[in-house]
Amino acid sequence: MTSTTAAPAAAPRLKGRPGKGRRGKAGWNVLGLLVFVVMGFPVYWMLNTAFKPAKDAIDPNPQFFPGTFTLENFRRAFDVADFWGPVARSLAVSSVVVVIGIVVGMLAALAISRFAFRGRKIVIVGILAIQMVPLVAMIIPVFLLLNEFGQYDRITGLIITYLTFVLPFTVWTLRGFIVNIPKELEEAAMVDGCTRTGAFVRVVFPLLAPGMVATSVYGFIQAWNEYLYALMLMSQQNQTATVWLGNFTTKHGTEYAPMMAGATMMAVPIVILFLLVQRKMAAGLTAGAVKG
Repeated sequence: MTSTTAAPAAAPRLKGRPGKGRRGKAGWNVLGLLVFVVMGFPVYWMLNTAFKPAKDAIDPNPQFFPGTFTLENFRRAFDVADFWGPVARSLAVSSVVVVIGIVVGMLAALAISRFAFRGRKIVIVGILAIQMVPLVAMIIPVFLLLNEFGQYDRITGLIITYLTFVLPFTVWTLRGFIVNIPKELEEAAMVDGCTRTGAFVRVVFPLLAPGMVATSVYGFIQAWNEYLYALMLMSQQNQTATVWLGNFTTKHGTEYAPMMAGATMMAVPIVILFLLVQRKMAAGLTAGAVKG
């Protein structure tokens, strides 16, 4: 006589979880789409105004989807004042600021992160305190110093001024990246025969490269978009691209369509730079992970 044992009853399924998960995911997707629309609408409106006729730009009943496209605003933007001169000056100033800021900032961040010296905490607190000071509060001291040393209305003076607020951020950001790199990797490389410099170049630098690229992008955008110091410290002949946009505002009013065309042309270099650097960031992250 064979005995049969009843199979244990299957545990009851929990109902409602898959649907709840899908609803939660859909909610996050809707929220992300809403954020994208809010952040992207000003850019769309800039492009919309740049390609529409000038009379439609001041229409009290604006059209969200223009029916007429024109390039006349771009021609007007080139005719108002010299365009390539301010753009070239902005590119030169921003590039030099990024190069100097990354080199000096990397060395300073490495010293703060890897070496114990007297006053290190004071340096860190000082970097944070500098970031809290509004830029407008320093414009008079900066003007007096540049005028004293003969750097007023000069590109070198503007570069030095931009470094005062780009360099502290660079040091603080790179310090965060360096701290997250284990010291044991450098020590292992030095045990294998590398010097401290060789360990940094072979081990730390590949892992730090993505952070340097991200910091460089931020520094470049910050220097490119700066307006107040460029307006106060540079003359009309040496104006930068952001100050150049002010030529569309006169005593007779503001030419919104040509101004938006000029802003569109100014945004093109930043967009191209970001697209190129984004690939480099991904490549740097992959290379750093393999080498680590």
